[in-house]
Amino acid sequence: MKIVLIGYMGSGKSTIGKLLAKKQNLPFKDLDQEIQIAEGMSISEIFSKKGEIYFRRVENETLKNLLALNEGFVLATGGGTPCYADSLDAMLNCADAVSVYLKTPLPILCDRLMNEKGVRPLLSHLNTREEMLEFVGIHLFERAHFYNQAEVIVETANDAPKEVVAKIVERLL
Repeated sequence: MKIVLIGYMGSGKSTIGKLLAKKQNLPFKDLDQEIQIAEGMSISEIFSKKGEIYFRRVENETLKNLLALNEGFVLATGGGTPCYADSLDAMLNCADAVSVYLKTPLPILCDRLMNEKGVRPLLSHLNTREEMLEFVGIHLFERAHFYNQAEVIVETANDAPKEVVAKIVERLL
């Protein structure tokens, strides 16, 4: 089985993904890391040197290549992955994959992301919590249509990562 985690940045895809992979005895994969390995440069470098359109094309190809593998894993995607090209369709139409949306409330996302601005180039220009709330709120509104098509939707709220993993495992049974 392939478990594909989707959700906005800061929703816990990497943290939850690693714990879930361990619990399910599956390897953990991070789509951004796979792209960085394939391209030989960081995501920030790809954006600055080749642009977002190039990045989204490589992201889509890398996702499809992973989904075509004859092995199970837990995959943490980027926040925008299901929103571009036919990436969401690829996830939903992969017979041995299940998509899981980590649905995290806007205030919690903003609190987490305010603490991570330094490592998230998309957010570096946001100086106040109000700016963060507006920026993330707009993105969530735009992306909700894609995220909500996931086969499993897990409300994360203030749950500890282990509790979120337990919810996912329960829903996968």
